[in-house]
Amino acid sequence: MNSGYARLLHSIQKIIYQEGFDGSDPQKKQKNILRIGIQSLGSMLWGEDICSSDTPEDIHSLTKFLYVLRGLLRKSLSACIVTVPAHLIQNKAIMERVTNLSDTVVGLESFIGSERETNPLYKDYHGLVHVRQIPRLNSLICDVSDTKDLAFRLKRKLFTIERLHLPPDLSDTVSRTSKQDLAESAKLLSSGCGAMAIGKKHLDF
Repeated sequence: MNSGYARLLHSIQKIIYQEGFDGSDPQKKQKNILRIGIQSLGSMLWGEDICSSDTPEDIHSLTKFLYVLRGLLRKSLSACIVTVPAHLIQNKAIMERVTNLSDTVVGLESFIGSERETNPLYKDYHGLVHVRQIPRLNSLICDVSDTKDLAFRLKRKLFTIERLHLPPDLSDTVSRTSKQDLAESAKLLSSGCGAMAIGKKHLDF
């Protein structure tokens, strides 16, 4: 395993046991759960070469780390969120293993540099949210989310996820029924009803 991953696991394990998040000893501080955040896992910041090569030296280093991390989280009152630069990882098999070792997988697609950045339909959003995998208890397969259209906005201090609502098409090319056409159709209907009323005095059921 990568030396950077080994040091990180040692630090996480040390905090879990010292702060009492393992459940064996009472917590020293009033905390409900240990929240862990790991940024850009698998990148060069951690000494990995899976982002720069199709055949890295240790192809199983990242998956080994995730295996051990899952074990630590399962035995403690801890939760972890990990970001992975998926667009830089050349080997798709590694990404499939990372997905299988994760409970929830969410992908972010930014509009920067794409055609949607200048599209007025997406002017209120900064990117799309793709739910790849969500956890499902007591099942061998993962559930699939019914909500497909999600987008995110970036504000000064907030990252909000919303349903993607596209505005209606209000272009000039859309055909609309004019008031004159409505008036003419109303006259035809009224004249037809009058003729029927003159021809028959009584209604037949």
